[in-house]
Order: sequence, then C-alpha cells, then structure tokens
Amino acid sequence: PLEDVDLIHSHGDTMEHLIKSAPIRLTQFTGSSMVAERLSLVTHGKVKIEDAGFDWKILGPDAANQNLDYVAWVCDQDAYAMSGQKCSAQSIMFTHSNWMKRGILGKIESLATRRSLEDLTISPVLSVTTERIKEHVDQLLKIPGAYVVFGGEELEKHNIPKCYGAVKPTAVFVPLEEMLRNKENFELCTTEIFGPFQVITEYDDSSVDRVIEACERMSHHLTAAVVSSDTAFQHKILSNTVNGTTYTGIRARTTGAPANHWFGPSNDPRGAGIGSPEAILLVWTSHREIIEDRLPPPDSWTTPPPT
Repeated sequence: PLEDVDLIHSHGDTMEHLIKSAPIRLTQFTGSSMVAERLSLVTHGKVKIEDAGFDWKILGPDAANQNLDYVAWVCDQDAYAMSGQKCSAQSIMFTHSNWMKRGILGKIESLATRRSLEDLTISPVLSVTTERIKEHVDQLLKIPGAYVVFGGEELEKHNIPKCYGAVKPTAVFVPLEEMLRNKENFELCTTEIFGPFQVITEYDDSSVDRVIEACERMSHHLTAAVVSSDTAFQHKILSNTVNGTTYTGIRARTTGAPANHWFGPSNDPRGAGIGSPEAILLVWTSHREIIEDRLPPPDSWTTPPPT
C-alpha cells in the first residue's frame, strides 16, 4: 500500500540525523563499504548491508577455442558495461595459462576498444576522477612485471568535467607472485576503482592454491565467477571461497544477479540479500519463540522445597 512507503531524498548527513533520531529498528543499506561501516556505528549494529565488492573471476584450466569469443564477451560486459560502475563488476581476473595461450586478453581488448561515448557504451565515472584512476595505474606499474594490457588513457575529445572520471576501459596485468609478495602490493592490487578498470593476473596448475589464497585475503566477498566446466576444479574453488553470489560454469559471470535470484555478500553477519523471497526473509525477519504451557497444575500438586 502507498501509505506503507515513504520516499526520502536527502544528503547523507540529513539521513543520518533521521536514523539517529527516529526509533528505527533496522536499516538495510546498499552502497559503499565506507558508509556501511559508518551506519554500523550509528545504528549500533542494527543494519543489514549489501555493500562493496572486489569481485573476482577465475578462468579455469579447460580453455577451448570454441568458447573463446563467448568468454571474452562476458568478461568485457562484466568489467566495462556501465563503465564498471556496479558493485558486481569484475575487478580482478585470474587467468589460467591455457586461456592466455589462446589469446583471451587480445579478444577482450578488441571488445573493450569498441566502446564509445557516442553510443554511451562508455560513460563518465561519477565517483572517481581521471587523475585518481591514472594515479592508481601508475602505482600498479611500479610492481615488478606489471604492465598496461590496454587502456590507461583519458578519453579523447570529451567535455566531461574534471570532477568526474573520463578514461578508456583499462586492464593492468600484475604477476601473481608479485601481487602476493607483501601486504602493500596486495592492498594496491585489490583497491576497488569504481569505474572501467580491472587487474589481470596469470596462474597455472601449480599455483591454484595461490589463487585461492588471494581470494581468501580479499575483504569484501560479494560476487565471483568460476569459468570452467571441470567439475573437480569447480569443487576445489567453490569449497575454498566464500563469496555470497558465485556463478560457475563455462558461461559464468559476475553481474546480473538482481534480475533473477539472490544477490548479496557472504562471510559477514551483517550481510543482506536482495532479489529473492529468501533474501527478504533473511533481512526483515528474525526468530521468535512462543512456548505454550496451558494446562492447569494437577490437583495433587503441592509447593516443592526450594532449589
């Protein structure tokens, strides 16, 4: 019913004042991890969160030429549709050497470079400036063995204000061992850029456990994809990772969940789901126990001694 919903449009500080002043029992929040942490403090934990995700994709060992074009297309969509401005965007891709040998990066580049401001397949980045994105690329390139796969440049012939981002779809390769070498490198490689940007790395059969280590060390476990038809490989990855919405199979993606099923993070007791009846129940209900003890005491009952 219309009277059950109030739509409020305001700045964050105004809404925070309302939340702190009104007797609100629960807040569900979708948005950045920074605001999510703030709400956790403001509401004293009475919040359910569907916040940021540094979302990974693993291309498994069973690379095949007949799947190359499709897998590359999904990678382009996951990373660069909406200019990467979606919490389920592909942020990092662990690419098996079998896919690298088949030229998967070149395929993705050819798709990404089709994107244009003219048809809005690339668009302004609202929350990250061009300067900040280029600065992040430069920092990554200081890691030994890192290089720009494609992009890394400002869009040409645009009139986007400097307070926004205007960059070409970008991918930076970082060697897996260098990424995991120390805390500083790993945090740099897993810094979310809410725009058309991803990190790419390569692994082989001997380094699958290092890939799992990297996935476990990430802090926000929202969506993920295991692109493989190899059942044993799927099982190894899925049984050792915790992302809340994980696609698996040769057509696996990281985006699209709200259209048809559960979408939400895992590995956090504050995690909220959206997009399904189960999600609504998880967020907006809690267990309540009512114990009935209706029968009268028996006629023979007497007061027992103290215990």
